[in-house]
Amino acid sequence: MNQEQLAATASASSGQAAPMSLRAYAKHRGVALSAVQKAIRAGRIAPAADGRIDPAQADADWQRNTAPRPERRIGITRKRTAGSTRLPLSQPAPDSTNLGGGYATARAVREQYLARITKIQHDQLAGKLISRDEVAVEQFNEKRIIRDGVLNIADRVAAQLAAETDEKKVHQILTTELRNALNGIADRLLNR
Repeated sequence: MNQEQLAATASASSGQAAPMSLRAYAKHRGVALSAVQKAIRAGRIAPAADGRIDPAQADADWQRNTAPRPERRIGITRKRTAGSTRLPLSQPAPDSTNLGGGYATARAVREQYLARITKIQHDQLAGKLISRDEVAVEQFNEKRIIRDGVLNIADRVAAQLAAETDEKKVHQILTTELRNALNGIADRLLNR
């Protein structure tokens, strides 16, 4: 028997658990050595001055300071009963502001965004989408055509209206010139 086993046997007969090494405590706990080392680094359990662990105290500290692990459901399948129905294939997308579901929810959100990006790229390649900058430039040019067409009316008819004294004739000249200008604007916009 090694020294640790002798100490454990002696303490078992006296009712007091003997301090254990980290490896022995990990085996006692049924966890990996790295889990015990992590618990010590996190301050959930404390070793004695010699680096050994009192199992009774460490078990109590571990229980008190360690949050319970969430239940893992990966790979678990339930048997379907005769009256059960299948879930619809298209379920609402998870709320991206509430990612409490962990990895599976985060992965679902990520996949949803990747699908949206892929659809946008497909629509762009198919010619269904155009650049916002191109639209802004086109709108600017259209508005400039309208502005120039309206502002040029005064230059074209000013002399003609100054010579006219008949009110009906002035109205007819303005109406004709406005109509011609607006038709010219429409033609220029359609031919772009």
